[in-house]
Amino acid sequence: MKQVEVTILGQSYILGCPDGGESALLEAVVDVDREMSAIRDGGKVKARERIAVLAALNLAFALAERPARLPDAPSADGVERAPTVPGEIDIDGLVRRIDMTLGADGQLL
Repeated sequence: MKQVEVTILGQSYILGCPDGGESALLEAVVDVDREMSAIRDGGKVKARERIAVLAALNLAFALAERPARLPDAPSADGVERAPTVPGEIDIDGLVRRIDMTLGADGQLL
């Protein structure tokens, strides 16, 4: 597993990343940073923890609204999965990705 240093909402993090997953992780970081910055810049929420929760909910909702990928399309990590039902969310996959991103300390902020 490779370690990648990223910046989210002006704070640096070192994240664990499987070999070959750097571009997907960096795309996710850009999405999270953009979402958190938009919430912070909206001016109504100042606490980083609340911003992180709202950003996570917004991103999860956007993911749920996307059409399911085609069954023969490879996943970002190259692991074959059963075809998804439209609107169904791979909760186990999301939890694995969150655990991997948080790393050993288990804290986002």
